[in-house]
Formats: sequence, structure tokens, C-alpha cells
Amino acid sequence: TQRKPPINVIVRVPQAQNGPYRTVSPVSRIGTEPRVRVSHARGTSAASDVSHQAALYCLSFNTSGPPHTPPPPLINAKTMSNVGEHLKHQTYAARDETELEHAVDVHWADGQSLLSHLPKKDKTDSSSFFGRDELAGAVFCGHVMTDLDSIAGAIGAAYLYGGDAARASEINTETEFALKEWGCDVPDPIEDALEKDPSRNVCLVDFQQQSQLNKCIPQANIVGIIDHHALQSNTVVTEKPIFVDIRPWGCMSSIIAHGFAVQEKFLPKNVAGMLLSAILSDTLNLRSPTTTAWDERIVAMLVQYLGVTDVNALAARQFRAKSHSLSLMTPYALVNGDVKKFKFESASCKDKTYTVAYSVVETTDAPASLARAHELLPEMRAVKAEDASIDAVLLAVVDIVALTSTLLVCGRVEASLAIAAYGGEIQTAAGDDATSQTLLLPGLVSRKKDFVPALTKAVSNGWAPPVEVVLEHANTVSRDFEKRNGDKAGNMKRSRSMADVAKGNVVVDYSEEPSGKIVRLAS
Repeated sequence: TQRKPPINVIVRVPQAQNGPYRTVSPVSRIGTEPRVRVSHARGTSAASDVSHQAALYCLSFNTSGPPHTPPPPLINAKTMSNVGEHLKHQTYAARDETELEHAVDVHWADGQSLLSHLPKKDKTDSSSFFGRDELAGAVFCGHVMTDLDSIAGAIGAAYLYGGDAARASEINTETEFALKEWGCDVPDPIEDALEKDPSRNVCLVDFQQQSQLNKCIPQANIVGIIDHHALQSNTVVTEKPIFVDIRPWGCMSSIIAHGFAVQEKFLPKNVAGMLLSAILSDTLNLRSPTTTAWDERIVAMLVQYLGVTDVNALAARQFRAKSHSLSLMTPYALVNGDVKKFKFESASCKDKTYTVAYSVVETTDAPASLARAHELLPEMRAVKAEDASIDAVLLAVVDIVALTSTLLVCGRVEASLAIAAYGGEIQTAAGDDATSQTLLLPGLVSRKKDFVPALTKAVSNGWAPPVEVVLEHANTVSRDFEKRNGDKAGNMKRSRSMADVAKGNVVVDYSEEPSGKIVRLAS
């Protein structure tokens, strides 16, 4: 049957059929039977062939007329007027909408509205928005173990406020992909900028924790913070008031892109592309629970501004680049590549805090990463053994396709904390000993919104390390004190579950590739 033009409808399918539905995208006619694409709540999507009987819950179809005869007026005309504009553009493909496409469709008009504020040409701007004077001439730098959002945000903020972008550490392969995709140069190391001018002002982007600050940055130089993370107990300390822009959005680059629209500042296409890629990365294609309507609006704006015809294809290539790097990364790089430390105040003792190092590995091939658990667990224990301030080390392998995670558990303290925070049951693979354990975290994918808040609640409800482990640590320290005649460094965290600890110096190995790999040499 010859395919006829799409028609736009809003369908409210009874909830009893398959759960709550959202209103929707264009419908196509297949023969004389209307085919309605219905999007489920976040996380799933479905297309349903809706019969005339089901469709009558909200409207009637006039399928007897010519192909171009417009359908009868819809019952929900007000809603249609609000969402009709975004349906005028061509859908990406004749298939079910992804969450990403759905968000772009729904916020198409919002994106157009934001887009109307972006100048088409660069021009001299004499307007004075809050932040321009405070941040003008500053160097914009993200956190150590840098990711795409911290690089894209630094590049965007530097152009928006008038300064220079810098990086706190080496970039990963996903960031390398985005820089090549959009034609941007890799920012210089922050060390170079401060070596030239040690007193230069610095604006932090995508973080505000001291533990994530490059050691070369004096806190006295910090004049601004642009971020989207929660304020913890270890934020940077400044001598005077500074510019602060922290919003509960899914990505810091969304804040920067919004700033271009609000300030009506010209946005170069290559910078816009970097911001778009960063938002897709940080929000897992707008599917992460951290995603907000503002992130979706900004993506809709940038997709139109850049003329992206298939945002899914861009996201897929970008995440493939990210997942590809994981297979090439050493255990040390995987464990330390995206690790952040968080401090939690004890509920039973006000002077006591627990520090948890939380590492995240996001991938489209979770089984491949989990197959390397025997390599990752010793490195996790090494992080704990080498830093006496850390009480527990956790690593979540996040499956960005299935939207679920698996937690690697490297010790008894970690097992106790994980169960208290997330519930469930620790699983041990057949043939493994008790040191190779995992905990399934179905539906949890965000460190910021899912993983860390659960830890906060567990500790505030009274969690503390198991008494037998604490006593064993104390006995171990006492024995080592006698053996080493006072040298007890590195043994505060050792227990039976810490028997398999990666040892050796961490170096850059240039034997396999020119850029080098960070590896731990066997001692």
C-alpha cells in the first residue's frame, strides 16, 4: 500500500492497556489503519497500532477522504497548539522514537524560542551582564580526571565570558572524539597558564570540591564557580565573595549554552557542538534521572542551531568512542579515570566522617568491563591502601544501554556500606573467593542522583564500619607498628578482604602507543 502523508494527533490511550503514556509524535497511516507512535514514561518506548475502537477514546479518524484532507479538530486543541509547532519538522526515521528524539520533538518550540536570542553574527558587545566583569580574562578549568563536560564547559565559558580554556588533566577518548568532530583544539594544561602568570584568576567549571582541584591552582586565585553538583563538606574556600552559578541541571554545559541565549552572545558552531556532545554524555542521551527539562530545551536549541539531522547517530558514535576506550584502558586508568571522593558525617559521632571514593565506568558493553573485575578489584584496594583518608572504595559499571548498574565490592566495609545504602544481596561468581563480589543496582545510573544520596542516607541512619573489621584493622596496625618500628603508613585499611592489592609504582608506559598508558608496574 502506498504510504500516505503523516498526520498529527494527540492520543490518550487508557492507562489500563500498558501503563502511563505520554502524548506523542506524528502518526503514519498504513493502509487505512492509523498507526500511532506512543512514547512510554522515561526509560522505554513503544509503537502501537491503535484500532479505531481504542482511538475513539479521544478522537475519530476520517480515513475515507483524500490523503491530504486534514483530520477533524482534536478534542485537546489547547494542548495541540502548545506542541504542534515541534511536529512540523521531519522525524528522524520511520521507527519508534528514542527518548532523545522525543525530548527534541517535545521541546522543539522551546528550542526555537531560545534560538531566537542567539545572534547570527559575531559583533562587538558592550552590554554588561553579571559575571562578565568578574570573569573577564580568567582561565576556565575543570576537575582532575577530566571528562567531556569539564572540557566543553571550559571552552564555552571562556568564549562567553572572555578568557581562556584549560584542562586539569589528560583528556579521554570520548572528549578526543568530540574535539575532532567539532573542530576544536585541545585546551592547554592549567599548569602552563599559571606558569606564565601565577596570579591569574581562575574560574572552576563542573566542580567545586577541593579533592577534585588541580594542585597547581591556589584557592586564592579562584574568582568563580560554574557547576551542577551538590555542595558537599569539602568545597573550595575563598578569601572573598566570588561569582557562583550552580544549578540543579543534568549538565554544566547546559548552563553555559543557556548563558549564550540569555546574554544574546554569539555562539560559534564548533563551541555549540562541544556543548551538545557534553550534554548528551552527562545525561546519557537525556535518559539519566539527572536530566531536567532545561537540558532537553537546550539540546533542542543546539540541534536546530547546528542543523543536526540525526542526533541519535551523533550520540551513538560518541558513546562508541567512549566505550572503545574502556577496552584499551589499563585497570589503573579505569578505576581512577572517573573517581570522586565524598565525605559523610557520622550519625553517632559528630567529629567522625567517612570518606568514600566512588568510581564510575559508563559503557555500552557492560559484560566486557565486568569480565575485568579480577583486574579492577586489586586496583580499587590499592586506592584504599595508598590513601589513609579513604574508608571505602566503590566502583559502579553503568550500562548506558540497559540503564542499570553493577557495583564492584572490594572488601567487607564496602559490602556493609553497599547493603545499607542499596539493599539487595552481594553476589559472588562461581569459583571466586569472597573478595570478588558484585551488587546489582537495577535502574540506578547516576552517581549524583542515585549512588551518593543513598550513601548519605545510610550513614545518616547510623551506618558504621563492622566492628570486627575495625578491630582487625587496629590489630594489624599494632603488629605492623612493632615490625616496622613505628612505620605504619598504608596499613590502616588492610584486612583479610584486602589481601589482593595491586602493588608497584604507577608510570606512563609508551611502549604500545605514542600518547602512553598509565600503568602500575609490578613490584
